[in-house]
Amino acid sequence: MDVMQVIKEQIEGNPVILYMKGTPQFPQCGFSARAIEVMTTIGKPFAYVNILEAPEIRASLPQYGNWPTFPQLWINGELVGGSDIILEMQRSGDLAKMLETAAVEVPPAE
Repeated sequence: MDVMQVIKEQIEGNPVILYMKGTPQFPQCGFSARAIEVMTTIGKPFAYVNILEAPEIRASLPQYGNWPTFPQLWINGELVGGSDIILEMQRSGDLAKMLETAAVEVPPAE
């Protein structure tokens, strides 16, 4: 299957998905760790993809979402942004509201 199709299916199949370096239990960069800290604080379920184990997704996702860096948070099929935007949205309360409207149970995307 084409990698762009795989990305599309992951995003459409998971109301909340985080493309990150590492896993929620073991983030592999500071930006991913910050995103996980925010997501964990809010406490809503989310899927994730470890892009370090998926080099084809790591190479193609920046073109798919027109966003060059990782992590990338997608909610209800729309790109929210990276760790700085996630943190800013948490501080304003907007992220919790967005996550509240997303589906309740989210299985891992891997």
